[in-house]
Amino acid sequence: MEAGFSRMNDLTVLQASQGLAMYMEKTVENAKERGVVVGHDHRHHSDNFARLTAAAFIQRGFKVWYYKDLVHTPLVPYTIKKLKAAGGIMITASHNPKDDNGYKVYWENACQIIPPHDEGIAESILEHLEPWDWNYELVSQSPLVSDPKKKGVIDAYFEEVKSLCQTRQDNASTDVKFVYTAMHGVGAPFAKRAFACFDLPEFTPVEAQIQPDPDFPTVAFPNPEEGKGALTLAMETADKVNGNIILANDPDADRLAIAEKQPNGEWIIFNGNQIGSVLGAACFEKAIAAGKKPEQLAMVASTVSSKFLARMAEVEGFRFEESLTGFKWIGNTAINLEKQNYTVVFAYEEAIGFTIGDIVKDKDGVSALAFFSEWAVQLYKRGMTVYAYLEELYKKYGYFVSENSYFICDDKQKISKIFDRIRYGDVKEQDSTSKTGYKLHYPATVGGHKVIGIRDLTVGYDSSVKDTVPTLPVSASSEMITFRLENHTVFTIRTSGTEPKIKYYSELRGETEEKARADLHRVVEAIGDELMAYQKNGLAKKKEQ
Repeated sequence: MEAGFSRMNDLTVLQASQGLAMYMEKTVENAKERGVVVGHDHRHHSDNFARLTAAAFIQRGFKVWYYKDLVHTPLVPYTIKKLKAAGGIMITASHNPKDDNGYKVYWENACQIIPPHDEGIAESILEHLEPWDWNYELVSQSPLVSDPKKKGVIDAYFEEVKSLCQTRQDNASTDVKFVYTAMHGVGAPFAKRAFACFDLPEFTPVEAQIQPDPDFPTVAFPNPEEGKGALTLAMETADKVNGNIILANDPDADRLAIAEKQPNGEWIIFNGNQIGSVLGAACFEKAIAAGKKPEQLAMVASTVSSKFLARMAEVEGFRFEESLTGFKWIGNTAINLEKQNYTVVFAYEEAIGFTIGDIVKDKDGVSALAFFSEWAVQLYKRGMTVYAYLEELYKKYGYFVSENSYFICDDKQKISKIFDRIRYGDVKEQDSTSKTGYKLHYPATVGGHKVIGIRDLTVGYDSSVKDTVPTLPVSASSEMITFRLENHTVFTIRTSGTEPKIKYYSELRGETEEKARADLHRVVEAIGDELMAYQKNGLAKKKEQ
């Protein structure tokens, strides 16, 4: 947040809102009457940004469903769904550092925008840069504004959360102790109410982090995915009260991190793929117990997430679909599956984002928190920890280990050369029959293991499909290639849209964890040495997790 046309400030927020309002007016049927939802979190300037956003729509005659109080992000798409609004905006920077803020746009299907709407909105913004008015108070004065809370929308949301509960009596009588941190964000009142919906005993809050504070004084980064550094106070609190499980929302409460104390006193912090595996298996077990058949069910995960659910689907017989990274793609994939009469019981991405059921088509750390806690109660009733349950899943479906990292490179020309070499070999050969104009020549082996599948979403090539045309969306604006190896390794290398990084996500399924980790690490070394040639290209290698 600072001055400048490429930064987030009052002017750029107003310009974005004007362009969005004009595009929505032209594109969505009865948009003005249906209205737009506006919510905001507690970050610096969020209130002003939300006011200016609402003002732009008011000036075009839109009804505005405006949350005056702080809300967690999933309430905006839920409100769109509940009130059949034309779209919505949430002002939040999620788990970013304190100096950041963000502008998240949802469409009438209650999903984040995807093409062609993103391009259409961008063009509309450029056509409406001159501020119409600069009125922070219009939202408090206009008869077009209503607070969705007064329409019972929040109550309706928690009724749907409550419907996820299946073992209320066990929840009420459990002696499992939960500790919760809001990470200085807005999640606490929503997490507390979700626990009450499940009749779970009240969690112990991490007092120093429970109130919204835009300066995030106790954490360097307000991201519970950072692990021990972010969860230090939560662990200290849990140790004092003999807590079993730590639950952590990020500042806008759309993500969920989890840690569990083991019988030997050690804390295990689950990564996003591990949580996704546990939640996916729990959703499947509960759906079958409720009378659903496997062939009626579906799950979704992003392409860089674990292949655990894909393997589970092979064994159990439910439908599994991959999507591009991000919940804008995950949510729309889920909608498409529902149109095919599947019941989508779970969706997730490895960056600790989870969707339980169909409350929202976006990640929701609050409903996931309550659902997970109920499942933990059931596991402890069986006499096992969550970690022990995860081990059982691995024994049944295979040990899935991952190693994710990135290389730093701010030279776009060098990045292009690296990916050209991966795609075309050391020498580019012209080929008039190829859609790229050059003969594709991907590596035959990586780390000594045969390559059995390649999907290149930059040029639109997938070796596993009969016509080699990928089913996932293709974009030439970013690099993204996925390799499948004969030893059950899957890894994706891609460029970041916001940082000078070449990221990779790798995973291997093996018979034992120790062997799987050793085998995967050898492949990861080959990614750097053989594909990136990182030393020759002067790339800095960093380890994320």
